[in-house]
Amino acid sequence: MSKPVTIRVDDQLHAALKERAQAEGTSVTALISRAAEDAVRDPRLEGAAEVFRAFVDANAEAFDAAFLDDAPSRLDATGRAA
Repeated sequence: MSKPVTIRVDDQLHAALKERAQAEGTSVTALISRAAEDAVRDPRLEGAAEVFRAFVDANAEAFDAAFLDDAPSRLDATGRAA
């Protein structure tokens, strides 16, 4: 369930929001909702995916050695052991 929230913005910001929403193929409401979600997101999660990918890349050989059957080179197209 969603709750309505009313905000007031000046004409210039409203025009910019409409333009951005149209360019993204979405609505002003969806654009503002996404911005609100971003505003309350835990800052500790910022960049977490990039940090994780870098860690995995830096340690790929160790992961492959430890989990030999799950190494990418041993998986088929469905992600199952070949």
